[in-house]
Amino acid sequence: MKKHSGAKKTELNELPRIGDRVTFIYIEHAKINRQDSAITVLDSKGIVRIPASMVGVLLLGPGTDVSHRAIELIGDTGTSMVWVGERGVRHYAHGRALAHSSRLLERQANLVSNTRSRLSVARKMYQMRFPNEDVSNLTMQQLRGREGARVREVYRKQSKLHNVEWTKREYNPDDFEAGTPVNQALSAGHVSLYGLVYSIIVALGMSPGLGFVHTGHDLSFVYDIADLYKADLTIPIAFEIAGESLPDEDIGRKTRLRVRDAFVDGKIMKTIVKDLQYLMDVEAEEEMFIDVINLWDDKEELVKHGVNYEEVPQ
Repeated sequence: MKKHSGAKKTELNELPRIGDRVTFIYIEHAKINRQDSAITVLDSKGIVRIPASMVGVLLLGPGTDVSHRAIELIGDTGTSMVWVGERGVRHYAHGRALAHSSRLLERQANLVSNTRSRLSVARKMYQMRFPNEDVSNLTMQQLRGREGARVREVYRKQSKLHNVEWTKREYNPDDFEAGTPVNQALSAGHVSLYGLVYSIIVALGMSPGLGFVHTGHDLSFVYDIADLYKADLTIPIAFEIAGESLPDEDIGRKTRLRVRDAFVDGKIMKTIVKDLQYLMDVEAEEEMFIDVINLWDDKEELVKHGVNYEEVPQ
């Protein structure tokens, strides 16, 4: 038998759950390689070792080179990778997910494909933003109107609190510097949140494109979930950064660091997992990662995988 070369692939039950991982790490202008069970990041300042299995998502910015061995490790440990543009304002591509089961994806697809159940999930999302109001009988148009008013009020309060002039949310993905400081900070903060939410959605085996409120985009569900946390996380941070930053400061980098600190303190990954379980009607005790493959059958719901059915009596 040929001897296996390289490190042994980590078993699924040996990996930290997505809710127990570090949120995200942003890397640019660096070379990523592998040393044993860690990835190494080499830039002009030196080399840093990062345990891949403890990271939720790697945001790879411009000038990033990744070796084949590093990708092998990152894929086996289920760490998500998102290739982003300069300062993280664009989402180009993503890597492999942690989940080995399509159970949650099927549940998500069933819920979003039925008008009644889709509306029910959307109402649950809005109810999480309006805990003191009953939104169970509101239409989507009414819900969008209330949400718009809520977000405008959040902007007004933060503008007054941090003495930052605010007109409207305006940005150009192709020209980060053209935005006002607060809009730059909002863009950088939201993209960090999107990357984190994306990593958890795909880690659980769900689709980032099957949204309940947003639709028609490959990140619709990411936007759905991220909107649950902006008012409490990224919007206040963006206004705080804009109010204290000097003209020549790198607002994007400063915002990402501040957002990362807030994520660590708030245990946001566990919150997102819990909220996804709630929205998909998954009991907290249910196992979230199941490594099983079955074959679909039109007469039986599932049949075993890995069986030679030519030899099975009909």
